[in-house]
Amino acid sequence: MRTNFGKIGVILATAGSAVGLGNVWRFPTMAGQDGGSAFIIIYLLFTLMLGVPGMIVEFIVGRHGQSNAFRSYASSSRYKWWGVVGAMGVLSSSMILGFYSVVAGWCIYYLYASLLGHALGDAGYCADMFSRLTTDAVTPAVLSVVFVFLTYFIVSRGVKKGIEKASNFLMPLLFLLLVILVVASCMLPGAVRGVEFLLKPDFSKVTSRVCLDAMGQAFFSLSLGTACLCTYASYFSRQTNLGKSALQIAGIDVLIAILSGLIIFPAAFSVGVSPDSGPSLIFITLPNVFQQAFSSLPVVGYVISIIFYALLSLAALTSTISMHEIGTLFFAEEMNMSRSKAAVFITILCSVFGVLCSWSLGAHPEISLFGKSLFDCFDFVTGQILLPLGGFLTCLLVGWFVPMDIVRSEFTNDGTVMNSVFPIFLWTVRITAPICILFIFLNQFGLI
Repeated sequence: MRTNFGKIGVILATAGSAVGLGNVWRFPTMAGQDGGSAFIIIYLLFTLMLGVPGMIVEFIVGRHGQSNAFRSYASSSRYKWWGVVGAMGVLSSSMILGFYSVVAGWCIYYLYASLLGHALGDAGYCADMFSRLTTDAVTPAVLSVVFVFLTYFIVSRGVKKGIEKASNFLMPLLFLLLVILVVASCMLPGAVRGVEFLLKPDFSKVTSRVCLDAMGQAFFSLSLGTACLCTYASYFSRQTNLGKSALQIAGIDVLIAILSGLIIFPAAFSVGVSPDSGPSLIFITLPNVFQQAFSSLPVVGYVISIIFYALLSLAALTSTISMHEIGTLFFAEEMNMSRSKAAVFITILCSVFGVLCSWSLGAHPEISLFGKSLFDCFDFVTGQILLPLGGFLTCLLVGWFVPMDIVRSEFTNDGTVMNSVFPIFLWTVRITAPICILFIFLNQFGLI
């Protein structure tokens, strides 16, 4: 009999798969640049219009299939070739785990540096430290492997004792660390300007590009197209309300993104620093911000730095667990492996990916594909091609090819919940969501 998540495990484990490093550096920056709360309002609308329906369609495929992503997609309609979409998810999740583990390794390094007090240096020191970290051949590669093996330790223990148990501990801890950091940041002198920058609406900045940014954030922030939602849904019981669960998970994801903004912007504005995006914000700018903001209380700055990089490490771990599980379940069921052997196989594969991606950034720049470092190539192929394509095809599958009695039965839990909104859901999945994803895809390539 297949193991199922408990009621709390459904929410925390699946929310953990969505919550990641992008919530910390991508969302706050986009919100700040694109009109503050005006962007947030648009983002919330697209979360409801695209994100929640996109989650539900993957839930439907996964719970109905009760198997790994490849088999669930293949068995969802009479056309078995739909299994290719699930296989794409397995491939993309392994590639993502490979390069994501590199960034997660940086988080571990900065947590270690924070414990030693080294992360609170000046901007030049932090820039040099980050440069050494990305170009060194040994340290970042080893840390990447360490992080993959840490993920393996959790996944190999199974669904209940591993994934669910870890999620039930890590997600509340992550939220607690967030709240501590928000309180500390918002109490700084001049922090109110950062709060206003994030939450005060500036509708003059709202353009078609901002709407496309919000749409893309709603899609990628919820891990749509990776098959992790489908894989986790295979552990949902028949009593799990798919629509309600999707709304709760999306709500947690949005809340954590906004709380992240309430950490970064007040702290940055308190010392007159304009926040940047991407890794430079996390690994170069913020250590300097922490040092300046808490210069009168260096012990507090030291503790805040530790908590922040512990938060990043936990956020990375909740995401890598789901990425690892997709491949583990696939190889266990399709290759007739034991779960432990399948987990070892994925661990070794993704460790190799991680080492090569790490080396490609500086130590061995010749490790490249299509003129990009392997790290950037994996990021490009998954983020700009495989994920949007997977989300687009899943909407088409559930909207047009899965028998309607199956879709209705899964969505309404055999007619017991949400019957009245099923026509709206079906219209969204058939028409609105595919169009939105197509716009995201074209926008990434600068075609609109």
